[in-house]
Amino acid sequence: MLTIAPSMAAGGHDSIASGLFLSENASLVGCPSTLLDMLTPQEQAQVRMRGRTRLIEAGDDVFVQGDRHDGIYLIERGQVRVFYTAPSGRQITLAYWNAGNFVGGPQVFGNSVHSWSGVATMDTTVLMLPGLALRALVTDIPALAVGIIEGLAFKGECYSALAQMLGTRSVAERLIHLLVRLSEIYGVAEDASIRIAADFNHADLANVVGATRQWVTAMLSRLQDQGVVRMHKGQVVIVDRRKLLALERSSR
Repeated sequence: MLTIAPSMAAGGHDSIASGLFLSENASLVGCPSTLLDMLTPQEQAQVRMRGRTRLIEAGDDVFVQGDRHDGIYLIERGQVRVFYTAPSGRQITLAYWNAGNFVGGPQVFGNSVHSWSGVATMDTTVLMLPGLALRALVTDIPALAVGIIEGLAFKGECYSALAQMLGTRSVAERLIHLLVRLSEIYGVAEDASIRIAADFNHADLANVVGATRQWVTAMLSRLQDQGVVRMHKGQVVIVDRRKLLALERSSR
């Protein structure tokens, strides 16, 4: 089954979706503990001493594809959208990562350029760990090294699942499944309808499913004509969830 996975972080964050990404693999719903939760208070203090806290306003870049790479960014508050931009200018969203995840890989120690970009979707606080400092820290703190490895392995599985999904599912199937999962994660019941209480515009949805904004607009209009969804103040409202689920089942 195609899944928009609200990955749940361990270590006390299991009530908060720590990531949003497309996957056919239901086992990817879980994710490793956050880096700092795995450390002792003394080790956490050691990491913070070597890092730099940054406040990034909504819409500002965390890192940019092609720029010099130096370390990773541990999200402590907020959300970061990670995406790849093709030479044509088209974008594909790899994931939305929330507090507890680190972004900026896969080269965690630097000495390269960024393979993709990250932008804050809301006011976000990150702990930036420079490459040289991080290399010294993982030598001194084995639990941190394990956390980095587990985090990279998890993200590798997520991005591999995304590639598999893009190659095996139609765009229409991906959008329908995306709407179902968004309604589960962000849905707010309003009478007989479910409002997706999150700011995903047509371009955002298109970047997740690998389509154009115009195609998403046309598809949502078609679903609206079928009495499945409607748009209200820029948000998607699921009018008939049973119809939407039936469309999802028929695409399996």
